[in-house]
Amino acid sequence: MKKKYVMVGLGGRSVMYSDAILAKHADCAELLALCDINNTRMEYYNTSFKSKYKKGPFPMYHASEFDAMIHTHRPDVVIVTSMDRTHHTYICRAMELGCDVISEKPMTTDEEKCRQIFETIERTGKKLIVTFNYRYSPRNTKVKQLIHDGEIGDVISVHFEWMLSTVHGADYFRRWHRDKKNSGGLMVHKATHHFDLVNWWLDSNPSEVFGMGRLAFYGRENAELRGMTGFFDREYGSPLAENNPFTINIKDGGTMEGLYLNAEKDDGYIRDRSVFSQGISIEDTMSVIVRYENKAVMTYSLNAFCPWEGYRISFNGTKGRIEMDIVEQSYVSGGKDDQNNPDFNMAETDKKNDTIRRETVTIQKLWQKAQPVTWAEGKGGHGGGDGILLEDIFVGGRVDPLKTAAGPLEGAKSILVGIAANRSFETRQPVRINDLFPLKGWRNI
Repeated sequence: MKKKYVMVGLGGRSVMYSDAILAKHADCAELLALCDINNTRMEYYNTSFKSKYKKGPFPMYHASEFDAMIHTHRPDVVIVTSMDRTHHTYICRAMELGCDVISEKPMTTDEEKCRQIFETIERTGKKLIVTFNYRYSPRNTKVKQLIHDGEIGDVISVHFEWMLSTVHGADYFRRWHRDKKNSGGLMVHKATHHFDLVNWWLDSNPSEVFGMGRLAFYGRENAELRGMTGFFDREYGSPLAENNPFTINIKDGGTMEGLYLNAEKDDGYIRDRSVFSQGISIEDTMSVIVRYENKAVMTYSLNAFCPWEGYRISFNGTKGRIEMDIVEQSYVSGGKDDQNNPDFNMAETDKKNDTIRRETVTIQKLWQKAQPVTWAEGKGGHGGGDGILLEDIFVGGRVDPLKTAAGPLEGAKSILVGIAANRSFETRQPVRINDLFPLKGWRNI
């Protein structure tokens, strides 16, 4: 029997779920309706679904009609891919109306909204899945297996460096994520991926966080200090933006134009703000230290203006060391083809640019030579994790000894590291996780 789904929030991230329901997992999943604040965006997707899958159009509901959509269609599950600060609203209301929920990460953006979600779960008994797709990437699963099997003993320290390129990183500074009230900043919106990985790898709860962060590269003031002139607020229609390598072409005759430029008349959302304009309240340069309940310590850095994209991680254990060196995008040419799809598949972009992409994992035990680690390659986004995640949530039944599937507690642990980091940025003091939100005593369903 097919499970019935509705979707709320029809931005670019929703495509992964709608494509899965309408194509690969159509035998076990059925899409009933769409909900968004923007009718043009929903109409764009209905046209796309008809063209690609010969399905639809699906009933469309404004966000203010969310309850009516649930009452009319009686879905089993609500998929939430809306703006981060609204996740808790739809999660809680869907549960109150009798639905289970699948939520994009981050689960929410602050500790009070986190508490609301858990209180609603306790009250309703409904289920929440938080979609941490990087867990499912085969290379990350391999590292989890090595640590789980004790190959390097007890992990004492982790060093984690993540670099966002001037395509992917820059894009957070032109769209709604640039306002920390909407996204929680990159410590919550982006780093929730990374903090969740470490929580999962270590199988321990974060306990204390200290961090420093600032807006050092993007924003008008920083650009002025570097001698930049000729500022503009948005890229579309500005002659000054034409030869700027940081601009995107929103009038592309495709997705950007259909989802955003044509939809501006409905809600006024501008998708192509200049990354060097005023009004940015998130950081682009962040360093964090996290202590875990098992006494392991992580040092973490995130920079959002790098010439290449990827990450480097090292685990130091009582029996040895694991190193990961992942180059997802080896350079940015500055051409409009690069800039115009910030949610691109890194592998395909590098293939197009004929550049080198690298994925290496090594393990070196004490008094032994380093050995390469191999794994079965995955296909699709997020290091091959997306497809496995979708199989897990729509089909289920997979044997999962490493506990890859994530619920609300995993969602909370990851965002609380980011929330604590933001608090530490402000106070310049360490922040205890339990002072924000005690993790013990809640059901993880």
